[in-house]
Amino acid sequence: MNNTQQSIRVGLFFLLGCALAWITFESLTGGQLFKQKGYTLLAPFSNLKGLKTGDEVLMAGVKIGTVTQTRLGHQRVEAVLTINSSVQIASDAVAAVETSSLLGSQHLAVSFGESSTMLQPGQTIRTKNTVDMNEVIAQLGSLGAKLEDVAGNIGKALGGDAGGSLFSKVDRLVEENGPKLTETISNLKEITTMLRSSEGTLGKLVNDSKLHDELLGAVGEIKNAAADAKLFLGDTRTLVADVKAGQGALGLLLYDPVTADNLKVSMNNLRELSAKLNSGEGTFGKLLVDDTLYKEVQGLMRKADRALDGLGDQGPITAVGVVANALF
Repeated sequence: MNNTQQSIRVGLFFLLGCALAWITFESLTGGQLFKQKGYTLLAPFSNLKGLKTGDEVLMAGVKIGTVTQTRLGHQRVEAVLTINSSVQIASDAVAAVETSSLLGSQHLAVSFGESSTMLQPGQTIRTKNTVDMNEVIAQLGSLGAKLEDVAGNIGKALGGDAGGSLFSKVDRLVEENGPKLTETISNLKEITTMLRSSEGTLGKLVNDSKLHDELLGAVGEIKNAAADAKLFLGDTRTLVADVKAGQGALGLLLYDPVTADNLKVSMNNLRELSAKLNSGEGTFGKLLVDDTLYKEVQGLMRKADRALDGLGDQGPITAVGVVANALF
């Protein structure tokens, strides 16, 4: 082996080592040879879920900074972010740890926010916790256990021991009730056949348009009657309201004390008048009770008849004297 070949090999190994060193450097520091210019923000979390130093800070998929440090705080963990000086983040923006790929790499996603106030260097950005793959798997395992319990309870409800297969129990249930299901289906077929042939009230209602129209007419009449009843109830409410307000004769009679007192006085006067008439007091009372005046009137009418009978044979002057004499 000559010196030229040896020099080429050494150069290739040197280049390969430089490439490996550069790859390691890119993985650990994100390719930042010097300290990146920008300002610092703090992002507190209850769990960083694999977020580490050097991971990217993205906004709508665009890199705006880097995670420069992760540290423990009081009952929390903090990620120290270095944001590019040209990027301003709204005070209501929210940061969340998200998965970059199926291999488990993470990045910090920042929303835009709507506030006109921007975060200043050293301030804390709002954060929210996200569900990682481990939590999803754990929840799926818990869900599977719950489904097994539900299946066991259904098996117990269908009968048999809990260890039996659910499908076998369902199969046995269908097999045992097969004749009843067949009979039920046959009955349904007969009913549908009767409906199609317009048998029975329901069949005629379905197929006879005249009966359908009559039914609609009856429904319309019922609606009209309901409307009239509603109107009557409205008038009744109005009448009751007027009576309660003391309007009209009935309202005055029920709610006006003056009218009620006058009615009471009138009733008392009528009672006193009827009592006097019954006892024969006064002219009308005597007319109703005492028959002496009636007898006197009858005697006077008989005298007048006799006087009129004697007028035919006497002159006018003599007739006047006879009438006066007969009457008095």
